[in-house]
Amino acid sequence: MTAPALLKRRPSVRLAMRLVAGLLVSLVACLLPLAPTSAQAVLPGTPSSSAAAAAVVDPFPPAIPADPPWINGLPPRIFNTLRGQRVPRSAVSFVVRDAASGEVLLEHNPEVPRSPASTMKVVSAYAALSLLGPNYTWTTRAWAAGPVVGGRLKGDLVLQGGGDPTLSIERWWRFVQELRSRGIEQIDGDIIVDTNYFAPPDAEPNDFDGRGFKTYNVIPDALLVHQHAAEITVAPGGGSAVITVDPAPDNLRIVNKVRLSRSSCRSGGSMVRFGGPGDSATQLTVAGHLSRRCGPARFERVIMKPTEFAYGTFVTLWRQSGGTFNGILRQEPKPPGSRLLVEYDSLPLATALYELLKHSSNPMTRTLILTLGAERYGAPATVQNGEQVVYDFLVDRGLIFPELVIDNGSGLSRITRIAAGSMAQLLQDAWRSPYSAEFQAGLPLGGQDGTLRNRFKETEDGRVRMKTGTLNGVSALAGYVRSSSGRTLVVVSIVNTPGAQAGPGVTINDSVVRWAMQQP
Repeated sequence: MTAPALLKRRPSVRLAMRLVAGLLVSLVACLLPLAPTSAQAVLPGTPSSSAAAAAVVDPFPPAIPADPPWINGLPPRIFNTLRGQRVPRSAVSFVVRDAASGEVLLEHNPEVPRSPASTMKVVSAYAALSLLGPNYTWTTRAWAAGPVVGGRLKGDLVLQGGGDPTLSIERWWRFVQELRSRGIEQIDGDIIVDTNYFAPPDAEPNDFDGRGFKTYNVIPDALLVHQHAAEITVAPGGGSAVITVDPAPDNLRIVNKVRLSRSSCRSGGSMVRFGGPGDSATQLTVAGHLSRRCGPARFERVIMKPTEFAYGTFVTLWRQSGGTFNGILRQEPKPPGSRLLVEYDSLPLATALYELLKHSSNPMTRTLILTLGAERYGAPATVQNGEQVVYDFLVDRGLIFPELVIDNGSGLSRITRIAAGSMAQLLQDAWRSPYSAEFQAGLPLGGQDGTLRNRFKETEDGRVRMKTGTLNGVSALAGYVRSSSGRTLVVVSIVNTPGAQAGPGVTINDSVVRWAMQQP
C-alpha cells in the first residue's frame, strides 16, 4: 500500500507526523541564539548576539569591494593611460615606495637609465644641502687697489666674485650702497672684475640648442648679476619705438631699427627681432616692426657677457647713487696688496634652493656644482671637480648608481642619465636626512607654486611636492606624495619618447602620481 493511501485511511498517523514536525521546529528554535531586543544589554567585550544571528540568517553577506585586477602587471589607471597615449611601456620608468619603510608599492623599468631633464636638480640640491649646510653663503667683495683720500679712491676698484647665485639687481644695488657708506665718492682708476673663483667655462650658451639668448642657457660666472638677464621693452612712441632695458648697463648701446606701423595687433602687428651686423658684447640691435595700436612688447633675454653686464650695471648704480667714475673695465685677478672694503654675503643656501627647485634655475644649479668643487679642491673651480664631489657624496651615503651621468648637474643636457630606481633611493635618503625639511620646502607644491602651479589643482595643501623635468622627448616627475592615509610616498616617473614633453609624458606621469595618492 502506498504512503498516500495509508495517510488517507489513518488520520491518526497524519496527526502523529504533525506533532513530530512541531517538536523538531521547537527544538531547532531553542538551539539558535536569540537576538537581543533594544531593552536587552550586551556585555562589554563579548560578541554581539545580533551579529551572530545575522550571520546565521544571511549566509551570503555582500562582498567587500576589491581593487580592480592589474593588467599585465600594471594598475588599470596607468595601463589605460599608456595605451591611450600610445607610448610603449619600454619608454617609461616609474617607482612608488614608502618613504619610511622602503616598501615598494609599484615599479616598472626601475633600473633603465633615463634622461631625467630637470629632475636631476634634486641630486645636485641634496648633495649641496648635505655638504654645505642650509646656512651656507657666497661672498662678493670689493677691494681698493690704492689709498682712499678725502672720499677719492686713488687707484683701481676691484670687484671680486664669489659665485653668488642670488645676486639680483636689488642686492647689487645694496652692494653699491655698502661701498658708498665707506666714504668713497670718486674712483680715479679703473674697475677690475676678478672672476677667478670659477675656471673659464668649457661650454658656450649656444651649445645646447643654439639659443644662447635664453635665460635657461646662462653659463655660471663667479660674478653673475641678476642671473645675467634683462627685460627689454619695446613700446610705441611719438615718432619712433621706445626701447628700455631693465636693469640698464651703462656700457650697453642700443641700435633702434624698429619700425612703427598701423596694422592690427591680431594680424602680426608686432614682430620684433634682436641682433644685427656690428653687434658686439656691448651693442644690441633691435629691429622689426611694432603696431601703434599694440601695447608694449616685453622680452626677457640674456645680453652682453657676464663680466660686461656686471660692470655696466655697477657703473649705472654707482652713478645713480652720486658716485663718479671715468675709467674703463679690466678683467684680471685682484692685484696683490689690495685692501678689503666690503664683504657682502648672499642669501643662505636654503633660500637659494627655493628658487632653484621651484622655478628650475639652471644657472643656480650649475653654480652649486662649481661651488662644491671650489670648497673641496679650491679655486678656480671646475665642473669636473664639482661632479666628483657629488659622486663621492653618493657613495659615502651608500647610494651606488653605476648608470649615473651628472654632466653639469642641472639636467639641461643630452647625456645626463639616472634610473628611476636610483632617483627613488636618493629621495628616500633625503627624506631621512637632517635637512629633510629644508629640502622638501624647495620642491614645487602641486596646484600652488613653481612649475607645478597649474597641475594637481585638486589636491590638498602640500600633498604633492615634486620636481618637474621637461626637455624635447623627456617628461619627468620626482618627489613626494601623501597617500590617502597620510603616509609619505616617494614617487618617480620618467618618460623618454619623441613628443613626451608635448603632453603624453605629462599625462602618464600625472596618472602615476594620482594612483599613489589613492593608496592607503
